[in-house]
Amino acid sequence: MTPTRALIPPPQLSHENSLKTLVENRTVYTLDACELNLFETYENSQLVPLRFSDFVVTSMLRGKKIMHLFDDPAFEYLPGETVVIPSNVEMKIDFPEAEFQNPTQCLALAIDQQKIDRTIELLNERYPKEGSSMWQLDHQNYFFYNNVELAATIGKLIHECMSTSVAKDILADLTLQELLIRIIQTQTAKSLERDQLSDNHHPIAQVVAFIRANIRESLTLKILSDRACMSASSFYRVFKRETGMSPIDFVLHEKIRHAKKLLRDPYLQVNEVGYMAGFDDPNYFIRLFKKQEGITPKQFQALNVG
Repeated sequence: MTPTRALIPPPQLSHENSLKTLVENRTVYTLDACELNLFETYENSQLVPLRFSDFVVTSMLRGKKIMHLFDDPAFEYLPGETVVIPSNVEMKIDFPEAEFQNPTQCLALAIDQQKIDRTIELLNERYPKEGSSMWQLDHQNYFFYNNVELAATIGKLIHECMSTSVAKDILADLTLQELLIRIIQTQTAKSLERDQLSDNHHPIAQVVAFIRANIRESLTLKILSDRACMSASSFYRVFKRETGMSPIDFVLHEKIRHAKKLLRDPYLQVNEVGYMAGFDDPNYFIRLFKKQEGITPKQFQALNVG
């Protein structure tokens, strides 16, 4: 069972009479710094090629695709998920379930490279990261689940791109900046989860290692900020800015992640797992687990014990 994904409200599908093709029917909205492409597919197809000359953010809105990207194994692509792809990289796409009554819909937001460069330069100049790391897009970390903030930002961009307002280019430009920040934050959080942060001396990386080594403990903001040798307010601001979540939200996320590993043991009871993950109140553990994963710990255990 995969973690909960934040869904983006999909735009209306094209009218049947306006379809030019049943495979990747394309509607384009062009702005100064980006181009929004909405693709709809109405029939089963395999290995459909697609390539953009700009960096592109893609998000699934309806249905299911199978993505073939780089030399990595093919993977399912579902609503609530986002893939970012460098310029001039060809993807190939299967549509195993697409039919006229069940079409796929996906957005592809191509962003001007100068806009990306200016935004990242601004971030590094005005909001430098701690340690030696810099704000940058991670092209190796290209697939992730949408959190609420990322989904809301993409939804806002869709609205601005499709708007008839005279100010839409300005509003879209500001939202593009927000989107790039959200993507980098999401990639950073995912790298932390996988122990892939490039700067191991970064205070956040050191705190994450401390959290995992003391996952059963009650970890407060003061304990974590002291570990980072920072004031509580500075540590909170840096952590939230770079990962998109508060330190305590991250601690709870790590506790649930640890609990998921423990639940694969069929001999452990749910209450035991909650205690071993640092939850004194079993009811709170069950509520938080269900909120994050969409199912109860017991359901998760039943689905994941071989």
